[in-house]
Amino acid sequence: MGNEKIYQMDFSKVYRLLVSKAEKKGRTRQEVDEVIRWLTGYSQPELEAIIERSMPYGDFFRDAPELNENRKQIKGVVCGIRVEDIEEPLMQEIRYLDKLIDELARGKAMDKILRK
Repeated sequence: MGNEKIYQMDFSKVYRLLVSKAEKKGRTRQEVDEVIRWLTGYSQPELEAIIERSMPYGDFFRDAPELNENRKQIKGVVCGIRVEDIEEPLMQEIRYLDKLIDELARGKAMDKILRK
C-alpha cells in the first residue's frame, strides 16, 4: 500500500484495529489510549472526539499537539522495516505507533513502552 493511501485512511478505522490487536493479547483500550496520548500529546477528550469523527490518519499525526521527544528512542522492526531508518517523517511517526502497539500486544510493561 502506498504512503498516500495510508495517510488517507480514516483514523477511527485504524484505531479500532489497534485496539483489537491489543485486546486479543489481553491488553485494554485504555492502555492503547495511553500509548497514543504519550506519543501524540492529544488529551483523552481530544482523542475521543477524533475517533468519533472522520480524520485522515496522516492528519492525525500532522495535527498532533506535541509529539513526544522520547519517541526517537523507539527502535525495532515493523512490517520488515526498521522504524529508526524510515526516511519519510510522517510514515516514521505512523510506524512508531505501530511499534508501540506491537510492544503492548507482546506484554511489555507500560513504563518500558513509554520509555520512562
